[in-house]
Amino acid sequence: MSLKTIDGSLFREMLITGCSNLNKNRDKVDALNVFPVPDGDTGTNMSQTMNAAVKDLGTGDTPSAADIAAKAAKGALRGARGNSGVILSQILRGFAAALNGHETIDANLFTVALRIGANTAYKAVMKPKEGTILTVARVMAEDAERFVKNTDDMEELLSLVIRSGEEILKRTPDMLPVLKQAGVVDSGGKGLMVIFAGFYAALTGNYGEIEEDTSTQNMSMEFVDDHEALEEINFGYCTEFIVIHPKEDLSNNDVNRLRKRLERIGDCVFVVSDLTIVKVHVHTNDPGRALQMGLELGELDAIKVDNMFEEQREVAKRKAEAKAKEPMKEYGIVTVSLGSGFMEIFKSLEADKIVDGGQTMNPSIEDLHKAIESTNAKTVYVLPNNTNIILAAQQAAELTEQTVHVIPTKSVPMGIAAALAFSPDADDETNLSEMTSAAEKVHTASVTYSVRDTVFDDMQIHEGDIMGLIDNKIKELGSDVKQVALKLLESMVTEESGVITVYYGSDIDENTASELSHEIEKAYPDCETYLEPGGQPLYYYLIAVE
Repeated sequence: MSLKTIDGSLFREMLITGCSNLNKNRDKVDALNVFPVPDGDTGTNMSQTMNAAVKDLGTGDTPSAADIAAKAAKGALRGARGNSGVILSQILRGFAAALNGHETIDANLFTVALRIGANTAYKAVMKPKEGTILTVARVMAEDAERFVKNTDDMEELLSLVIRSGEEILKRTPDMLPVLKQAGVVDSGGKGLMVIFAGFYAALTGNYGEIEEDTSTQNMSMEFVDDHEALEEINFGYCTEFIVIHPKEDLSNNDVNRLRKRLERIGDCVFVVSDLTIVKVHVHTNDPGRALQMGLELGELDAIKVDNMFEEQREVAKRKAEAKAKEPMKEYGIVTVSLGSGFMEIFKSLEADKIVDGGQTMNPSIEDLHKAIESTNAKTVYVLPNNTNIILAAQQAAELTEQTVHVIPTKSVPMGIAAALAFSPDADDETNLSEMTSAAEKVHTASVTYSVRDTVFDDMQIHEGDIMGLIDNKIKELGSDVKQVALKLLESMVTEESGVITVYYGSDIDENTASELSHEIEKAYPDCETYLEPGGQPLYYYLIAVE
């Protein structure tokens, strides 16, 4: 029996199952990353973005496809992390634009959504690269435009589109030499295909292995509920509790059934269990009913019910009072940082807002947007300090009415140089020019370790190797952290160099860092050498040469 249209409920199930499949395969997608540094993996960023997309989809009785697409796009945009996550959010944004005003999706509309999704993603990237997730999205859209001329069956069309995506994904190594050398396909493209495989499973009802991911055995027991981030409150009571001493025959099916029942009376549902306890969170207008459902599985403990309407009123009041007291200044600085030492440096430079970007957790567009909005300034300079955050910062800048300049700083030392160049007495054009110029004069060496075996730029890299990078390009490999750092400086320091600043990370003690600093002073007596505690995770040293 052919399926001609997809209604809102089915489209929601497709998105949720696509997300579930990506969560299950996140590590496999991460493993395709050619660049073996221990932060910013594609699968992780895409799964966090997709989780944000489905978080508030709810389970209304008769949602339209347009409503579901709009909620998913809004959630993805708020939660997008890393370049791959931002591109995924733009694909969903394009879907929402195409489905606007439509109750259901037919083959023609789905094809249009694929096309607009791909186009929107391309437009978001300054210099699009072929052989990436962009190519996979575009080719699927192009082929869908051919397929739809011969079929109006959604199951057949999606099957053909997925086959098209898998074929172009296999060819991505031919488009990007770095993929061919490492013997992998593009990780972002693979993540997109994993999501579409989930779409197809929900469409056909053939969940197979994907169904296993609905179990809660491997899910985190932690959940961060940011009420202030909710633009609209549909269910007013944040209800949390833990089921302790559960019934003896408690199973994952019981836990999943509780989750489904809670979704019928609320949103922001979070239910996890290791079968010894069940942790529950739900926004609902009937907290008593939610508690009664929990009682069916065992005893209740740690019960907490918050009135979010009252919270929202209090937050609005505080913000209004704060805004009235503090006049808006001309300029403000928002910077991304990592590590306690760097945080203190930016505080001393009077950065208005410092966004934590440490330990593989790229800040989301929403994190950056909130930081910009809470900076009480007419013009805001944003320092992303990481190549994988620049695109998210640019998207965040588009969400505010303030004047926002994203200075494309690719490392924290570049951000420090830009902040030092800022002058509150200069005009906007001068500040932008001086801050950008100061950042570009900084070359950054970083010393870290490889998280996987790979081949990159003709270098055989093994898991655990100490890697030295200059301006985010791998230049040295070794087994000794100090020797790799010294080798990097041999390539970086020139007659024009005047200052070397060594920032040591959380895994390096001060004495060890001092030994390296003394050796640098001896090797480069014409340079001023400074040693600072950066406190950064994952990177033993960040070394700035100016």
